[in-house]
Amino acid sequence: MSKAFTKETDADDEDVEAGAPAIPPGSKNYITPAGHQRLKDELLHLLDVERPEVVKVVSWAASNGDRSENGDYLYGKKRLREIDRRIRFLGKRLDIAEVVDPARQPNRDQVFFGAQVLIARADGTEQTVRIVGIDEVDPARGDVSWISPIARALLKAREGDTVHVQTPAGKEPVDVLEIHYPT
Repeated sequence: MSKAFTKETDADDEDVEAGAPAIPPGSKNYITPAGHQRLKDELLHLLDVERPEVVKVVSWAASNGDRSENGDYLYGKKRLREIDRRIRFLGKRLDIAEVVDPARQPNRDQVFFGAQVLIARADGTEQTVRIVGIDEVDPARGDVSWISPIARALLKAREGDTVHVQTPAGKEPVDVLEIHYPT
């Protein structure tokens, strides 16, 4: 058979989570202590609770005989693959995680990782954003990744500065009104 009809995969390709942002090459996986703890808790839950439960169901289903038409068995095996993929993903992310505690930031007058920043947009609206790790992004809470355009524009800015954020519509001026770090 010709190699043109075979699929070759890298082990790393199958461990990439669908929709998970990639870490820029050569960069560390910066994460807050709370975000690091959430990832660890999820990993432990998958290892200690979910995976053993699914293994039990799959074992029971396999003992029932014909596996080709056994929905519990087929779904359980699929779920096990999903859990194992997530476990590998979390393990890799935690292995390269660089925990940065924003409460220990000495330069509190500038925007760095973990800062909560009140900004004013050109249309007069105000918004609060917090710069967090790529695995902690929550737009509804204003948590943006440190690799996002707005975070990159804000890094090292001070209160009163105007920065320019690259948006799909072009550069947008944004005023830095306040900078806060957790205590």
